[in-house]
Amino acid sequence: MAIVGAFAVPHPPLIIPSVGNGRERGIQATIDAYREVGRRVAELAPDTIVISSPHSIMYRNYLHISPGTEASGSFAQFRAPQAYYACEYDQAFVASLEAACLAQQLPAGTRGEREPQLDHATMIPLHFIMPACEAAGLHPKVVRMGLSGLSPAFHYQVGQLVQKVADILKKRVVFVASGDLSHKLLDDGPYGFAPEGPKFDERVCDDFARGDLLDLLCIDRGFAERAAECGLRSFQIMAGALDRTEISSELLSHEGPFGVGYGIAAFEPVGEEGACEERDLLRRYEKWHADELARRRAAEDELVSLARLSLESYVMSGGIAVRVDDLPDGRTLSPELLETRAGCFVSLKIDGELRGCIGTIAPTKASLAEEICANAVSAGVHDRRFDPVQLEELSELVYDVDVLGKPEPVSSEDELDPRRYGVIVSTADGRRGLLLPDLDGVDTVEEQVRIAAQKGGIDLYGDDYMLQRFVVERHL
Repeated sequence: MAIVGAFAVPHPPLIIPSVGNGRERGIQATIDAYREVGRRVAELAPDTIVISSPHSIMYRNYLHISPGTEASGSFAQFRAPQAYYACEYDQAFVASLEAACLAQQLPAGTRGEREPQLDHATMIPLHFIMPACEAAGLHPKVVRMGLSGLSPAFHYQVGQLVQKVADILKKRVVFVASGDLSHKLLDDGPYGFAPEGPKFDERVCDDFARGDLLDLLCIDRGFAERAAECGLRSFQIMAGALDRTEISSELLSHEGPFGVGYGIAAFEPVGEEGACEERDLLRRYEKWHADELARRRAAEDELVSLARLSLESYVMSGGIAVRVDDLPDGRTLSPELLETRAGCFVSLKIDGELRGCIGTIAPTKASLAEEICANAVSAGVHDRRFDPVQLEELSELVYDVDVLGKPEPVSSEDELDPRRYGVIVSTADGRRGLLLPDLDGVDTVEEQVRIAAQKGGIDLYGDDYMLQRFVVERHL
């Protein structure tokens, strides 16, 4: 058996005594569980420990695997340079994993190294695991990988290849998924409170306790972002490393006294690796995902359906825009869409990640229908942050249409609310930045104004600027 065990662990810097300076006693249950993880890892006698870290190098569309022979790092950024850690990398495993990703055409490998030093989300597991291994006379090598902005299926597939490479190289491998849970459990925590925070922790801890790794793939990205988690994609890679393997699971601890959720769980293979078809989670996830897309498409209202029709027609026809007075299949539009004029934004997402967003603050077309059609095409092919949408992506796209109300001036940020109002930051010389309301990950007025100003190239500290707010009618 190549994957001999897997563990989900958090990475609070204060758990290191020279960083915590006594505060670590506030998470004693986490410390005790971490020590148990170290004991169990040593008992499994691994040749290699694979660690997935949210704080290693991260790209939107590429998963980085650390190259080289060794790496080291310290907690100097947390005023504890004496807390120093080093490890030897398993070069053969890294090379084989990179080759396997290339063969499967998965965008993952050793390119793009920016910071070779170990990050804290890697060093904290090493703090507990390596001394236990060394006490047992073991000196396992390490493979460190980051995460990406790609789909749950992608991260699962990378985990599958970890399992495959471990089997090919005939190495005993322990997978360690480093990741905190929600960062928004308490009002007085460092990141504040969000209702999704405790719900996220409860759901993930339940998944850990029951060994329901499929649900880790199905958690909505927007829900996860509102909870401000950092470990979900790490856990998804771990799930792939346990692909088609019967497991026993145990939630060792969960606590969040400082406003951040720390969960520790252990997963032990109890059957032949890769032999349990009932645990072919990727196939089951893909079916669930397809069903969710079909359900959402069936529930689309007229505005969203029109946005989809516009972009799909444009891409499939090679660049011919639809006309609202001559739609395909004899489709007709309601008088409201044809007679109303309003600004609108069309947003596109794939697997919960933004794929394009373009809009107009005020109407520029003869009708809202034409506004939606034009902005849908622009979001798909003219958003300079992204490559144009390709034909094979059309079936994966999820559309939002926001119809904007008339902007109104506000005298101060006290009149703003990021959940209820969008914001426009503008200057007398014509610079202007807009941010829609109720966006995942934007929880405060300060964040909302800062992002809107940044989009408009406005310096909040050096420029004179004006604020406006607006409401939207959101169609999903």
